[in-house]
Amino acid sequence: MAAPLVCTRFSDNYELKEELGKGAFSVVRKCIQKHTGLEFAAKIINTKKLSARDFQKLEREARICRKLQHPNIVRLHDSIQEELFHYLVFDLVTGGELFEDIVAREFYSEADASHCIQQILESVNHCHTNGVVHRDLKPENLLLASKVKGAAVKLADFGLAIEVQGEQQAWFGFAGTPGYLSPEVLKKEPYGKPVDIWACGVILYILLVGYPPFWDEDQHRLYAQIKAGAYDYPSPEWDTVTPDAKNLINQMLTVNPAKRVTASDALKHPWICYREKVASAVHRQETVDCLKKFNARRKLKGAILTTMLATRNFSRSGRSIVTNKKGDGSQVKESTESNTTLEDDDVREDKKGTVDRSSTVIAKDAEGNVGTPPPSPALSSSSVGSVLGCFKSSSSTSFGSKTNNKLSIVVTGNPQNVLAQARKQEIVKITEQLIESINNADFEGYTKICDPHMTAFEPEALGNLLEGMEFHKFYFDHESVLTVLGKNRGINTTVLNPTVHLLGDDAACIAYIILVQYIDKQGVPRSHQYEETRVWHRRDNKWQNVHSHRSASVASTSSVFSPSAINK
Repeated sequence: MAAPLVCTRFSDNYELKEELGKGAFSVVRKCIQKHTGLEFAAKIINTKKLSARDFQKLEREARICRKLQHPNIVRLHDSIQEELFHYLVFDLVTGGELFEDIVAREFYSEADASHCIQQILESVNHCHTNGVVHRDLKPENLLLASKVKGAAVKLADFGLAIEVQGEQQAWFGFAGTPGYLSPEVLKKEPYGKPVDIWACGVILYILLVGYPPFWDEDQHRLYAQIKAGAYDYPSPEWDTVTPDAKNLINQMLTVNPAKRVTASDALKHPWICYREKVASAVHRQETVDCLKKFNARRKLKGAILTTMLATRNFSRSGRSIVTNKKGDGSQVKESTESNTTLEDDDVREDKKGTVDRSSTVIAKDAEGNVGTPPPSPALSSSSVGSVLGCFKSSSSTSFGSKTNNKLSIVVTGNPQNVLAQARKQEIVKITEQLIESINNADFEGYTKICDPHMTAFEPEALGNLLEGMEFHKFYFDHESVLTVLGKNRGINTTVLNPTVHLLGDDAACIAYIILVQYIDKQGVPRSHQYEETRVWHRRDNKWQNVHSHRSASVASTSSVFSPSAINK
């Protein structure tokens, strides 16, 4: 591979496109390399917001990614430092999560699981050969290069990766997600490359039966299980798994890291090398069914947090969700990043007053001990209820009988009701994002959430049914809130009485009232209110607005601005 291109400014070589994701200090956007026309993903870090320690982590991540060039690793192509932003240009990976792809397949066998773990081990072996320990191997970081059948598995997110010399063992601090942590990390012992192999063993276990090897309602007991290596192969789901597959798991989930198999040796295991002869080729429908529940549970964690925070917002403002940029809407976004993994430094920073994510990470108390994370004030057990019963499997000792300990609360109750409530909050959240893009005159963000052929009834269309984005773009260009009111004028948008109707798993309708409060040109507080209905459809695990119907303004205290000027 040629050395990364060196240029003064990012815009010299790349053209930015739509947003793909967002974090606390960074945003990921699609970009096009100007001289080749190739598409990449640019991680744009706002360096103005970073501490000295954050800068060190950023430099470490970039340094590590430059070392890694492998077909099963998301590759760093460029790193550009400017005055206020640092740009990391990666492969554009479009296939989504590996685990989500598996449940969408028509056929999935033990041999397929063997092929998946082989690719994961290939990436880990490349890391270890180059003196890199990932430290955060989990399903969320296993992606597919594209949606083409047979696309390569790509290992992503080296934000927690560290560099080691040879087989160096040292204490590098707590890092990782509870269910995938190795015994040596939990025992606060020196560790190194074997921690990644332990995580691979957990992932392989899940790939074969759809649920993880270590689960308990109490996080202390979960850690005790891991430290003791207390897992088993319950009937009936494990009865059809070949002895060779179990043998490889046993070698990976060996408590003593010195005796744990290496990535290089694991790749030589017969179950991987000779899968055509050794691994079963029978379709594993029960595994797919369990994996669907496992995936749903991972996604549900964030939805539950959203539900609780939204409930807190309802109680504070007459059952309304505030979506202005500085209101509780942004707090909901910040605090619902599920499956986030923090290092020691990050946990300490959270304790200083920022958003508490300790329920999804390893927390360290003042003495440096690992313990059960304290529940967030918004997540009291009385307000949450329970989710546990949603995911029962056929075995009393399998995934369904244990609780996801990344969430420090336990939920029980009717599975359909819990999932329905989570889905409804998901619709509320995506609607909030759409309204926020309107308020911010962010047409690019708006089009990302809307179907390109979206239909709409707008008062400004004089009763005509609109299709496509051209009509909407006109108002973004000419009558946006930022244009009419000015960037420094006060505006507060409140969603009142949101009502969601679920239309199956992939469609929903939401109706609500929008109250817009603002300061007019004379500095007088004004307000507008109108009703809106939106129809959502999910394609490729992404919600898109396919139809909207907005009423004319009602109960307006001023006619200074038209409804379109306020909303658009």
